[in-house]
Amino acid sequence: MHLCTMERLNFPPLSVPLKIKENKHLIWDPIRKKYIQITPEEWVRQHCVQFLMSELHVPQSVINVEKQIQLNGRTKRYDIVVFSSSGAILLLIECKAPAVALSQKTLDQIAQYNSVINSKYLMLTNGLQHIYCKINDTKNGYAFLKHLPPYSNWSL
Repeated sequence: MHLCTMERLNFPPLSVPLKIKENKHLIWDPIRKKYIQITPEEWVRQHCVQFLMSELHVPQSVINVEKQIQLNGRTKRYDIVVFSSSGAILLLIECKAPAVALSQKTLDQIAQYNSVINSKYLMLTNGLQHIYCKINDTKNGYAFLKHLPPYSNWSL
């Protein structure tokens, strides 16, 4: 499988194993420690995971991918969270396929998820565009950031 078959994203180049099994294109997920079928959203998710580890120096051990949460009595799944060493969630990431435009609707979705998760930072990405936010200490809103600081600077 050639990487050129998937859309080039606004992340550093991806360097994880890819394979084809039963005519399905698979990508290695270092967090879940297994091969996952490549979808446009998964392509973005895996780039984002690598970005966290290589660019922001987030330890792999504090990253969690695709877990269920309860929101207004419904089961939802977040894409990525990053924990502090004490177990608090510091970053919530919502990944969209590159064809999905980032909008107020997608920002509202991550804000709803964060009403349950209570993360300090939010990241919304479709692989081409990234939106970063820091939750105000009063929890009454968020401030947009140009980029996320390195993990070592994320204090509670």
